[in-house]
Amino acid sequence: MIKNFKWVVLVSLTFIACTNDDNTTTGEAPVTKGTADFSIYVAVGDSYTAGISDGALFKKGQENSYPNLLAQQFAAAGGGVFSSPYMAADNVGGFSVGGVQLASTSPRLYLEILPPPSSPTPFPVPGVSANTPTERLTGSFNNMGIPGAKSFHLLFNGYAPLNPYFNRMATATTATVLGDALAQNPTFFSLWIGGNDELGYATNGGDATLDQLTPTANFTAAYNTLAAQLSANGRKGVVANLPYVTTLPYFTAIPYNPLTTSVLGSGNAATGLATINSLNTLLYGPLKAALNAVGGSGRIDLLSTTAANPLLIKDETLPNLSVQLTAAFTSSLGPTNAAIYGAIFGQARQAMATDLVLLPTQGAIGAAPTATDSGLGVAPTAPLNKFGITFPLQDKHVLIPTEIAEIQSATDTYNTVIQAAAIANNLAFVDAKSAMNQINTTAGLNFNTYTMKSTYVTGGSFSLDGIHPSARGHALITNLFIDAINAKYGSTLKKKDGRDYQILYPKVIN
Repeated sequence: MIKNFKWVVLVSLTFIACTNDDNTTTGEAPVTKGTADFSIYVAVGDSYTAGISDGALFKKGQENSYPNLLAQQFAAAGGGVFSSPYMAADNVGGFSVGGVQLASTSPRLYLEILPPPSSPTPFPVPGVSANTPTERLTGSFNNMGIPGAKSFHLLFNGYAPLNPYFNRMATATTATVLGDALAQNPTFFSLWIGGNDELGYATNGGDATLDQLTPTANFTAAYNTLAAQLSANGRKGVVANLPYVTTLPYFTAIPYNPLTTSVLGSGNAATGLATINSLNTLLYGPLKAALNAVGGSGRIDLLSTTAANPLLIKDETLPNLSVQLTAAFTSSLGPTNAAIYGAIFGQARQAMATDLVLLPTQGAIGAAPTATDSGLGVAPTAPLNKFGITFPLQDKHVLIPTEIAEIQSATDTYNTVIQAAAIANNLAFVDAKSAMNQINTTAGLNFNTYTMKSTYVTGGSFSLDGIHPSARGHALITNLFIDAINAKYGSTLKKKDGRDYQILYPKVIN
């Protein structure tokens, strides 16, 4: 496995929240509610609303979730108690059964600062969550954010047994998320849903056998129902649109071309140079020549000894040249080995800057494919046993341009539905997509004394899972919601100060 990708951590990275001594309200205008009524606030949504961070739902992350921070600001304008279905105080995250952490809900991540020359690396926190998937909480909860929920899940009366996060807080096994939210008779609501309608497909590399984009008709029907029922009888609220999920660090942290002499030599450039020369002679050179001869020109080039080289990937949109490659290699490799080369490289190419390598794929690069994940039904033998180097990364590892375009098209369609629902129901509207576009620029987005960017680990906006916000990211989201609410309803809610919120949680949270 290739292990020397570097996580560069800036000196300014902080593990505890800063206290802003200058945050005073002296001489400021009074906080008013405008035409809104914040006395009973209910937040409806998915993992962003719930407060997942660093790959897990844990108590401290829930406390710093944007709905909880919003409720704190609402309190000054007549807002009441805001209850959340808090996880255990151990802050491990996820669930356990019989004292063993469930693999499907791993513990939260933290950044381990390792001795030189090793780089800071994300690791799961030690320990086992005290939460179990069969636990049930009593009472009602204002935070109705359900990790993993898609738009239509919020209306499904069989969802609780399928989702342990909703099951632990649902009023009944047949309850719906929307029904439990409305049962509280909210006077104000927030709705941010739709991310998972595209994210599951994206995080599986666009492999539709693992997850699919929600069809437009399904999303439209579900979202319009949610918005209409939540805003019934003139109830006020705020909704947010969706950024392109493909701009999250999960999809941008790993370069398409990480194969330098140092990486291929495990830190030894001389070894890497010898490896490249060997690969060019034994694999890339013959493969390039064969592909060029059978109509696959441009798919493979020789590895460079001076520049960073691209990963080897499978592109299922390419014409499959397996038969042609088998014929081309038969005379030199024999029929059996030629057939193996044909099967492996029939749709192979080197990655381009327009491809997106998923964050977990870092762990696969250089690893040996298994019978389960090779796409062949068998584990390839050496030398064709290094993912991304001598064996193509598979569909689940990479998003190719056609998949990226498909995801972004779905996002645009969902956002049209969301904005239309906001207008039709006279709701405040948060343009989260525009904010994310700013975060993705070189200049970033200014937040008090910070510049918020989408850079993995150091950008300040996102947690170590590369998808969910950091605590400071949640504070920024809170302010985006407050701006929209103030503009729509004439309220004068105060905003959060980014200096009060950390970007990374420590290994141990007290």
